Amino acid sequence: MDIGPQYSNDRSAPPSTLVIFGASGDLTRRKLIPAVASLARHGRLPKEFALVGVARTPMSDDEFAASIRADNGLGDLAGGGLRYVSGGYDDPETYKNLATLLDELDQQRGTRGNHLFYLSTPPQAFTPIINGLAGAGLNRARTEDGFARLVIEKPYGTDLNSARQLDATVHSAFEEPQVFRIDHYLGKDTVQNVLALRFANSIFQPIWDRSWVDSVQITVAETLGVGTRGSFYETAGAMRDIVQNHVLQVLALALMEPPASFGAEALRNEKVKLLQAIRLPTDRDVADVAVRGQYTRGGTRAELMPGYREEEGVDPLSRTETYAALRLDVDNWRWAGVPFYVRTGKRLPARVTEVALTFQRPPHLPIPGNQLTELEADALILRIQPNEGISLRFGAKVPGHSFRVRTASMDFSYDQTFQEESPEAYERLILDALLGDATLFIRTDEVEQCWRIVDPIIEHWANDKSPIPTYEAASWGPSDADRLIGRHGRSWRNPA
Repeated sequence: MDIGPQYSNDRSAPPSTLVIFGASGDLTRRKLIPAVASLARHGRLPKEFALVGVARTPMSDDEFAASIRADNGLGDLAGGGLRYVSGGYDDPETYKNLATLLDELDQQRGTRGNHLFYLSTPPQAFTPIINGLAGAGLNRARTEDGFARLVIEKPYGTDLNSARQLDATVHSAFEEPQVFRIDHYLGKDTVQNVLALRFANSIFQPIWDRSWVDSVQITVAETLGVGTRGSFYETAGAMRDIVQNHVLQVLALALMEPPASFGAEALRNEKVKLLQAIRLPTDRDVADVAVRGQYTRGGTRAELMPGYREEEGVDPLSRTETYAALRLDVDNWRWAGVPFYVRTGKRLPARVTEVALTFQRPPHLPIPGNQLTELEADALILRIQPNEGISLRFGAKVPGHSFRVRTASMDFSYDQTFQEESPEAYERLILDALLGDATLFIRTDEVEQCWRIVDPIIEHWANDKSPIPTYEAASWGPSDADRLIGRHGRSWRNPA
């Protein structure tokens, strides 16, 4: 079986230049530069490597290099490996200067015409940057055996139509194999472990279907509010910010059919098939399958948290959802009839991302009911963050003279089992993009399928003028969410 380049033990980037647009921004400072520094420390970058920052903020090469080396220990790139281009994203001179600099680095650093352009900017800058790169000829490899690749951060559009418009702009300059749409969740080892659990173990595959699984819950919970991102969040909301990308990507990995190989196209083909099988809600059905909410002031007297409408940059009459819960149905042979409950929210009691499969109860129990009072249904819980690991919940006899059965669990912990250091998500994904491995990136048809699923719900909520349900900060969400899952005798799994 072809397992693809991503599982090679000898994974080092080729000679190349990484160009980061938005080099003076928050994401670059917090995530991208530390990821590059970690790759350098672990010997994943060759000496023929250069890093170029591009932003509007005026800065010299030396100032850019000094700030990066001081904060992140990238001293190995001294001597011309750290460069900076200042200019507007809609100014052709910016790209002419960049093209000249890249030619210079190819000659001086031996980067061989291999260029990776990372768009770490607000979405409104994507189009002028792509057009600017194309106008300067940087959308094509500068040498016969070189490459030119584009990494695009989310959000990739705000709905299906805008995503298609962005795709038209992208594909007018870059071919699809050159494009790497990034979702940092896919770079997490624990998300990738969903694939290992399913396809490297024979014991799980036979029970991974409707015959054994009663229901599935996917939770992405955050304890923080919107902080200083209020103005951005007003245009996004929980559905666009989390469900359309992170939640649906995790769901696709957990539910898809086994791929023919772990090559990029084989794996992404199966994800698309799964997303295509998700039943679309009609406008009339949305109230029965989707719940939204917005956090209000809450917490304790000692630590009182503001409500969403009190946050900086938020409309005092905002109707933006900070919580979303859905029931999804997958219309295929494996999952027909199994409900999939997904939820995400801000200002919830715990920070947790997990997938919980609850199994069918035994068809007949010969044990009297009064001896099973503390027995829950069997479940397999995949903990993606924090306390990364896997729990298997089952029934076991309680020690003693009487025969009582109570829920117990077996736990696997990443930290306790493996001594190897887990790379940060961005570290893994930047290296993959430099290698040209698209396995953990999102293909254009995946983007369309995800928007196809959430668009009807977003549109329904936009047209619904009734008051948005609320929930207190540090609670598990609006009561409507409990009613959503409780209609068929189920309840949310609320981790401590």
